[in-house]
Amino acid sequence: MPKTTKLKTLVPWVEIESTPADWDKVPEQDLINMLSQIHLIRAFEESVLDMAGQKLINGPAHSSIGQEGGAVASALMLRVDDQINGSHRGHHQFLAKAFNAVAEEGIDLREELSDELNDVLYRTLSEIAGLKAGYCKGRGGSMHLQWKEIGAMGTNAIVGGAVPFATGFAFSSKMLGTDAVSVTYFGDGATNIGSTLEAMNLAAAWDLPTCFFIENNLYAVSTTAEEATGESRLSGRGPGFGIASWRVDGMDPVAVHIAMKEAVEYMRAGNGPTVIEALTYRYFHQNGPIPGSAFGYRTKDEEKEWQDRDPITKIEAHMIRRGLATEDSVKEYRKRAKAIMAETIAKVLEDDPDGKPGSKRIRPELWPDPAFLDVGLRDDTDAVKLEECQEITDVPESELVETKFLDAVASVMHRRMEQDDRIYIMGEDVHKLNGGSRGATKGLPEAFPGKVLGTPISEAGFTGLGGGVALDGRLYPVVELMYADFIWVAADQIFNQIGKARHMFGGQHPMSMLLRIKIGTRTGYGSQHSMDPAGILATNPGWRIIAPSTPYDYIGLLNAAMKLGDPVAVLEHDADLYRSVGMAPADRDFTLPVGKAVLRRTGDEVTVISYLSMVAQSIEAVEKTGVDADVIDLRWLDRASIDWDTIGESVKKTNRILIVEQANEGTSYGGWLADEIQRRYFDWLDAPIMRVHGSESSPSISKVLEAAALADVDDVADALVALRDS
Repeated sequence: MPKTTKLKTLVPWVEIESTPADWDKVPEQDLINMLSQIHLIRAFEESVLDMAGQKLINGPAHSSIGQEGGAVASALMLRVDDQINGSHRGHHQFLAKAFNAVAEEGIDLREELSDELNDVLYRTLSEIAGLKAGYCKGRGGSMHLQWKEIGAMGTNAIVGGAVPFATGFAFSSKMLGTDAVSVTYFGDGATNIGSTLEAMNLAAAWDLPTCFFIENNLYAVSTTAEEATGESRLSGRGPGFGIASWRVDGMDPVAVHIAMKEAVEYMRAGNGPTVIEALTYRYFHQNGPIPGSAFGYRTKDEEKEWQDRDPITKIEAHMIRRGLATEDSVKEYRKRAKAIMAETIAKVLEDDPDGKPGSKRIRPELWPDPAFLDVGLRDDTDAVKLEECQEITDVPESELVETKFLDAVASVMHRRMEQDDRIYIMGEDVHKLNGGSRGATKGLPEAFPGKVLGTPISEAGFTGLGGGVALDGRLYPVVELMYADFIWVAADQIFNQIGKARHMFGGQHPMSMLLRIKIGTRTGYGSQHSMDPAGILATNPGWRIIAPSTPYDYIGLLNAAMKLGDPVAVLEHDADLYRSVGMAPADRDFTLPVGKAVLRRTGDEVTVISYLSMVAQSIEAVEKTGVDADVIDLRWLDRASIDWDTIGESVKKTNRILIVEQANEGTSYGGWLADEIQRRYFDWLDAPIMRVHGSESSPSISKVLEAAALADVDDVADALVALRDS
């Protein structure tokens, strides 16, 4: 018989229920505050649903009716410097955080609301309606609410998508030596999302003060937790990662408050993350004013059973029991909340002169100006002063020394970290192996202890953490992806979260971070480690992209990139560039201008446009064929930073264009570039734009097939001759 030992969790996992004695300990003013806040949120949500029913809300209206008690009770434990984010159903959490920020002494609906509280209601409603007075200037709407100044960091339409960002908030607070915490609110559906689980694991590994608050309302749209997972006690996710966890009745505000108090104290003491599962119920369907029973996935009896346990009813019953209110007096809270919301609605709506009698419309003057559409998509570039930039031709030859590309990568980051203690580097193995898998962080872990962090293999988790650090804004994250193909593993965080955050939340706050991406072509690593991501990154909003082809350019472009208020992807060719050598000065502080390409060679017959390692191959092909060509090294690849002046001047001279890249055909950067060039310069072209790129398939392991899949000097040479002679 084998010896069997029953294993125990490393951390507590408890269920909390309140007793009448717990309710008796709650001060009268706290009960009044909770009841007032829940009533206000309830009336607010009813107003939103009413507007949605009149088609005055564009898009879904995910009501939190039924779930307000847990949000209010949990937010009472938070300070302004504590940060929260949430999911698509997040009005109640946002309002609770805002109420506490502007009414530190609490709210009493029996008294007049302050101007600040009325403004919260008006601006939140305006945002949900898509109006310019909203916190995100109407861009966020119902699912993307942010008021960063009070720690409401943004709700999110992607299930589980916001969770990694919350670990970034907590990371920043911990690294800066504060005891502030972050709370990420999400539903039962998100507990099965990979990014949520990756975030839990990373928070536990790094002892980050993040509370993973699960609003388990039993249904992910119509799918039950029992259908979706083998352990429907969702707080059980916590102990699996070594996270202390609580399970509580989310319809009982006092029980939630007790659990949250314990969790916050645990986190503030430096013990790491927590999980709270609050069992609650949404009274309506996934969105809109229709009950779920109308869709057949739950019964009216079930809905009534939960509605009978309403948090408002519970608080009122205990206040009456304690002699703090009467059945008549508690009704005044409801009346006042509805009256306040009627006044708020009146600020937004007016009679529709073209509609049926009694119909309403949004006041026309409240809509944002369509010209605001793209404003704030990226930050400006004022931080990089053109007069302070220097090209290699500006540097005396005596000051230039032969420099290996990889040494430039490590040394310029060393210099930046010497001068800026906000910088933290994170990625797989960056803290070991003498500089990570290729030596790009060589010497940095020793020089800057605790600032070069090796992560778990969880690209969505640590990239999202970096995004949260960027959104927080107090630190500067540098995230390394070991191979470019891994952008697909972290795609939601890169494209939906980091790339869209600045614009989606109103274009008001920087999103400064660096994403270092290694391109593995010609390394023999095959189809899943050999992509060029330039085309994918350039056709998604929000990112700036630098593509240095020399050690000098790497230093100058990186220095410029890290001064910007944007997320910047730096593309680094492994086999083709890391071991290459070029000239660079010992100075690691110079910058290159933003959005400025460089003409590597001048000619009159063809314009060759390229980037990264294909620049050198293009020059070699020009020399091989004798075609007299301009060779433009783009350096900046994002749509906002393309140097159209340099391109246009060359096109008007040569009237022929060849775009050269390694990327495979389907995700080609040159595809969109060619389209844009012909739109701008069609009248100057004497021949169709030609492109040299990789094959339709990804490179294979076989050395012969890998070579065949990638463009090379001969391919460029053939295209040059054909284009010149056309």
